[in-house]
Amino acid sequence: MKGTSEAPLGLLRLVESRVGDPPGTHVVRERFAVPIEYPVVFERDCLAPGAEAIEWAITRSDLGEVHRVFAVCDAGMVEATPDFMARLTDYFAARGPRLELAAAPRILPGGEEAKADFSLVSELHRTWLNAGLDRHSAVLAVGGGAFLDAVGFAAATFHRGLRLIRVPTTVLAQNDAGLGVKNGLNAHGQKNLIGTFAAPFAVVCDSDFLATLGERDLRSGMAEAVKVALIRDRSFFEWLEEHASALARFERTALEELIRRAAEQHLAHIAKGGDPFESGSARPLDFGHWVAHKLEVLTEHELKHGEAVAIGLGLDSLISVELGWLPNQTAQRIIALLRALGFSLSHPALARRSAGGLVVLEGLEEFRQHMGGRLSLPMLQDLGQSREVGALGPAQVERAVAELESLGTGA
Repeated sequence: MKGTSEAPLGLLRLVESRVGDPPGTHVVRERFAVPIEYPVVFERDCLAPGAEAIEWAITRSDLGEVHRVFAVCDAGMVEATPDFMARLTDYFAARGPRLELAAAPRILPGGEEAKADFSLVSELHRTWLNAGLDRHSAVLAVGGGAFLDAVGFAAATFHRGLRLIRVPTTVLAQNDAGLGVKNGLNAHGQKNLIGTFAAPFAVVCDSDFLATLGERDLRSGMAEAVKVALIRDRSFFEWLEEHASALARFERTALEELIRRAAEQHLAHIAKGGDPFESGSARPLDFGHWVAHKLEVLTEHELKHGEAVAIGLGLDSLISVELGWLPNQTAQRIIALLRALGFSLSHPALARRSAGGLVVLEGLEEFRQHMGGRLSLPMLQDLGQSREVGALGPAQVERAVAELESLGTGA
């Protein structure tokens, strides 16, 4: 027996029992689809008197009411930008009564510290409750990728979801970490063990924030651009090779182009890759990340995420050669680009051993658990082309680590 029930806009379809259901049961199924759309806006000096991106992002689904906003700011960014808090409050004061700060902006720790302690989430929930935020209120989160992860998790779990406007302030956050639909916290020695899938309401990327970053942070964000070029866009990889010298000098025009092109590719994959909430096993955006996540933990985050990703990209490129999928000369091009951008591909944690062999190999099992019990790792066939592998032999990883350690030190 089959039947359907139409809902408004045709989003809901009711399907009753069908062949293959358990004997003697009556099963009623509901299937619905909810379209998700959010803008990513690129603007310089987003708090200037005439700048419109933040106001537009908050009010774009205008119901005619006052828009109450709670701002949460990354302490590292605030310290590097002494006039930021005054400019932020002036921005909202000039746009009253349409925009209203629900309370004084909060400054909270940024970096991996933000993701390391659930108490930050509890503190935000308590603060938002006291400020009277409801599901039509907005959270304006300004900071780096790890900070946005933590605030995003708090926003997604308060009243089952507040409107989150992200203002990413690092290269990594603007071209990757601040764009997608994932939020998370680290726990029990594992990256992103606790988290949600929740799309932001909007994202505003302002390249002026990049002037506050040191060289390590500027460079770190480039690794994710290399990654998305490797798995999706050969022409972007070739552009990175051509502009590696300018990028290594952090020239603004080149850096802005890298961010925009990487952001476009990351968003295209999320929207068109067929699995935005990662319910399946194929996760090409995780190329190099099983290594990176383990290295971050092993180094107690002395390695920045992008620095660990760069090592992971180099290692997985060499493993792709070991698998017989990628020509060695292509892997050498990839490693040459990473080194031209200024990355070191050698670190003592990569070669660290225990009685069971390379400690980094534990990352494979942790990744398998994180992915739902079935290991599926993206590896390269060519520039811009990836495929999945379900297992890696320890000897393959050992040989790749030995070669990368040699190349990473310039030997």
